[in-house]
Amino acid sequence: MAARGTAATAGDDGAAESSPRDVSFSLDELMPWSVRPLRTGRAWVSGPDPAALRARWERLAGAGPAEQERLFASTRSRTPRSSVAALPGRSAGTGRFARTPGPCPDPVRILHGPYDEQWLLPDHRLIDAARPELWRVADGRQLFAVEHGSAPEDPGPALSVTALLPDGHSPAGRPGRIRPLYRRPGGTEPNLAPGLPRLLRERLGGAEPDAFTPEAVLAWVLAAARPSATGPRVVLPADVEVWSSGVALGRELLRIQSRGARGGERPRLPGGRRPYVRAPLPARPAELVHDAASEALLVGDGRISPVPAAAWGFTVGGVRVLELWFGRRAAAAAGRAPDGTVPDGLEAVGARGWPREWTSELLELITVLALLDGTARARDELRARLETGPLIEPAELRAAGVLPVSPTARRPASVLGFQEEGPEGQFALL
Repeated sequence: MAARGTAATAGDDGAAESSPRDVSFSLDELMPWSVRPLRTGRAWVSGPDPAALRARWERLAGAGPAEQERLFASTRSRTPRSSVAALPGRSAGTGRFARTPGPCPDPVRILHGPYDEQWLLPDHRLIDAARPELWRVADGRQLFAVEHGSAPEDPGPALSVTALLPDGHSPAGRPGRIRPLYRRPGGTEPNLAPGLPRLLRERLGGAEPDAFTPEAVLAWVLAAARPSATGPRVVLPADVEVWSSGVALGRELLRIQSRGARGGERPRLPGGRRPYVRAPLPARPAELVHDAASEALLVGDGRISPVPAAAWGFTVGGVRVLELWFGRRAAAAAGRAPDGTVPDGLEAVGARGWPREWTSELLELITVLALLDGTARARDELRARLETGPLIEPAELRAAGVLPVSPTARRPASVLGFQEEGPEGQFALL
């Protein structure tokens, strides 16, 4: 039976608190398999410049035992003498680093927190908690939903979607979960509550044939998710027109955020609104300022325009995205840690000023944020329709056997039909 109402908060286990007007769902109910954020354990294994990561590797691999121990920044989980398995799909060595470091692995592109594309050295010996289960299913068909930590009265989005491997970092200081769309490589076995797409198709009907695919359900979640103190909450409409408009909006959000992945086009603003470099950016810019009157972003002595105020003010978890992005790179260009201190370890290795690639990335980030803000009207209209229109209640999903989700759906799938290299070159079939 359809109902109107507002979303209630959820308990610590992700289940909604009992309330007669609770018609929302947690992501634990809709996308039950989730993974905690990556924990590198040492800041020097990732960063915005792949050349710096290679230089750090060479410095560490060539150091003597005592210096290598100091540079490595050992933790309880990892030291230069740790013996661990290879990351799935990666060719880095599995011998103890102190004995056989091997060649430097090619850095891989990752999403560091919301909207910040950085690089990571994909060597399991260097990472405290790399979440191998994510690497096993990361391929050209995969998409990852990443929850954002919430801040009081923050108008920013509740989650984002990326085709890159995300590390799950949260600017708000409370990282959320990472939820792959598919449980197996090749885009098979969707990570959705079993039976959910079928129920939606039967309940709503009358939509386009691809309106209830796994990607369509993810698009709805992206468009409709709202932040709460315990994680994003989503309602499901009982009106096929509302569903279709929400899916279309979510697909546009996905297109913008995926930045050309999976054969799509890179995001672009209309002519006349595209940001350009009006004055060259310095090698080591110290500050970032937005001039609202001229819609200009001042990067030290450099100048980029037009940069709309909405892109400058775009926040996630209460933190301004452009300022956070710039602060990380300004520190790296100056050979400093993100907190401004002067590191005496590998974080100081590889600083080479402001490369041209960062300017291109900054222009694209401005474009992404401006385009996301451009969907604000459509998001407000969807929210208004959901507040007044009929909704599918949790009781209907329970009656259909979609909820509660079985414990098996919350665990990683057994995905391997091939061998992965274990510690010290051994093999195991999982």
